[in-house]
Amino acid sequence: MTDHPRSPPSPRRRSLLKLGAALPAALALPRPAGAANFPARPVTLIVPFPAGGATDTQMRALAVAASRELGQTVIIANRPGAGGTLGPAAMAHTAAPDGYTVSVVVGTLFRYPFLQQVNYDPLKDFTYVACMTAYSYAIVVREDAPWRTLDELIADARAHPDKISYGGTGTGGSGRIAIERLSRLTNTRFNFIPYKGAAEETTALLGGHIQMVSDAGWGPMIDTGKARLLAVLGEARAKRVPDVPTLTELGYPIVAANPVGIAGPKGMDPAVTRALQQAFHRASSDPEYNRALENADQPHMLMDSAAYTDFAIRQVAEEKKFVAELGLKM
Repeated sequence: MTDHPRSPPSPRRRSLLKLGAALPAALALPRPAGAANFPARPVTLIVPFPAGGATDTQMRALAVAASRELGQTVIIANRPGAGGTLGPAAMAHTAAPDGYTVSVVVGTLFRYPFLQQVNYDPLKDFTYVACMTAYSYAIVVREDAPWRTLDELIADARAHPDKISYGGTGTGGSGRIAIERLSRLTNTRFNFIPYKGAAEETTALLGGHIQMVSDAGWGPMIDTGKARLLAVLGEARAKRVPDVPTLTELGYPIVAANPVGIAGPKGMDPAVTRALQQAFHRASSDPEYNRALENADQPHMLMDSAAYTDFAIRQVAEEKKFVAELGLKM
């Protein structure tokens, strides 16, 4: 995840866009001969968020398609907690590096070591298999909320500090950090409530327990007409709500992006890693998976193991610098 002032696309951003555009080539890669016997039994894919959320829905669709590619069932195991880091951290310490247990990983994996004490090293304890997509963040309120624009929300928050409660995934999640930056720019204070994932946040928002959500997975709420967006946190407007401006357009130079990938324990056989990477990338063309991405306005962001590993190295360095600059603490 990178939250940063708007600027011309960086070399890393350009390289990610090129990788995302390389989908047909990725799908056409041949199966490696060295992985001919893998897999011989079902593969477990840990989803570090509760069932029913956007990531869970996407990964279940991807698992069905990947099962066809691998010739073995890909089983989803939900392990929510710690902003999406509990599942992959547990995998890194308990699973054999044989490719039969892998986990979804998100940007908090790279950020949390600089926010609190953790029991993993993002650069030593994982084999990065494949990057798949990226979250699209937005500021969401209920349809009957009193604020029609972000400026109205900010004015209310300034007049009533800590009155407006909002939810996000984990205390160090990308959505929370975006609002923290917005608060500093606008001299406001919001009351943050952490949740394990989008499903819990949606229930809390629609039930009136919180007044705002700053996170991904907002598509279904918009489709049902029960919520509306005040701003999107990406570099460009969301395709499904093109009339909603970005934070940057509204005068707040904040951009949030968070790639979503798959990793296994350290020490995996490169042939097994390639077999998994190719299966998941081929599966990314599945219509049901693509519908799940479209519902959350998420793009393809495909990286193979080598590119994803390089990305992780750069991201850890960026997160360390970013957290230090903001003085963030858990």
